[in-house]
Amino acid sequence: MTAFEDALDKAEEGAAAESGLTLDDNRTASLVFGQYDQNLARIERRLNVSLNANGNHVVIKGEPEAVGHARRVLQILWTRARSGHPATMGDVDGAIQECALQGNLFPSESPGPRSAFEQISTRKKGPVRARTAAQDLYIRELKRFELVFAAGPAGTGKTWLAVGHAVSLLEQGVVERLILSRPAVEAGERLGFLPGDMREKVDPYLRPIYDALQDFMDPRTIERGMQTGMIEVAPLAFMRGRTLSNSCILLDEAQNATAMQMKMFLTRLGEGSRMIVTGDPTQTDLPPGQRSGLNEAIALLKNLEGVGFVTLSEADVVRHDLVRRIVGAYEAATRKEREEVAPRSNIDKDWSP
Repeated sequence: MTAFEDALDKAEEGAAAESGLTLDDNRTASLVFGQYDQNLARIERRLNVSLNANGNHVVIKGEPEAVGHARRVLQILWTRARSGHPATMGDVDGAIQECALQGNLFPSESPGPRSAFEQISTRKKGPVRARTAAQDLYIRELKRFELVFAAGPAGTGKTWLAVGHAVSLLEQGVVERLILSRPAVEAGERLGFLPGDMREKVDPYLRPIYDALQDFMDPRTIERGMQTGMIEVAPLAFMRGRTLSNSCILLDEAQNATAMQMKMFLTRLGEGSRMIVTGDPTQTDLPPGQRSGLNEAIALLKNLEGVGFVTLSEADVVRHDLVRRIVGAYEAATRKEREEVAPRSNIDKDWSP
């Protein structure tokens, strides 16, 4: 920073540390600190430090390692704020994750901001950076492999990043078409008969893909692309019998594809094409007894050359912070249930005739 004062005062080993940072102007400071200093409050909760802001100056107090971590987070947010974009809560969480990764990879280096994470660039959205180490790996795998599986809970950016990557490939001329698909499976509800033509019937199932697409492309471009066939949004059942060449094909909510549907979809890959499969194995809406094609495909293809695999977790949730805690609570309950079932299974084995 140009006027980035750093007065790190350490007492004895293990004692609390204090670091004073001054940003170059109040406008940039307000973008970094957030409305009513909400970003500073987020950093305090996540890193267990104390942050006191006065104008464009902030004082950090806490354990030396946590103080250094918080300072690096503020540096990253400041770098982004210089372009005029306010730092969101998601940016704060991403900066914290990024600093943690940098600390593991470069423990002896200076704590200045680095561009460690990969990014996707599109015309409308500009550069979109990964916010966590797993998202960083996800983008790297998307750039490296022709077929990528991404499994993880809701809110981890599986679909959003995949659509962004697909749009970037289209804009760069790497592919000629985008084909975005989902299984048309009801999420635990019986909706009955849906009125309208075929597009009106399937649109409710495909709405999340439309939403992600509109984040990266102008609505008029999307509409024109759908009219010309450059962009296709269709249910998984419509993929049968096709060979998709020079295309980027995304299958979202793949946990709701049956084993037969998954095999059908994966064998649509044509020359010059890329394929992305995303899903959350814990949220399968298939009928009882129906095997998920996503789980089977990951198990069968995990050692196949040329296929990328990424697993995201609750730590990668980039929605509301409460979503991350909700996902964590469900995962903890699932682990506890498995631990309780395992001893009973062993007892049954021991006492079996």
